[in-house]
Amino acid sequence: MKLDLYQRITVNRDVPEENVKKGDVAWLIDYIAHPEGGEDGAILEIFNILGESITTAIVPISAVESLRADQIPSVRTLAETT
Repeated sequence: MKLDLYQRITVNRDVPEENVKKGDVAWLIDYIAHPEGGEDGAILEIFNILGESITTAIVPISAVESLRADQIPSVRTLAETT
């Protein structure tokens, strides 16, 4: 089941190639078909703790889930990628 667009979601596993970590909160902004027939992707907009947009990322749809009432936010330092 696809989640509704334009909602906050959480990432349920690390996606190192996109510098996204399990527990990150992002906005789900679109879906994208896999170009070779693999798992479709979810396009996320990532914000810093001040609410400033810092990047977008594409992760597998299975890597995102709805926020739940039993979760609490956490903070991590954004790792630089080179």
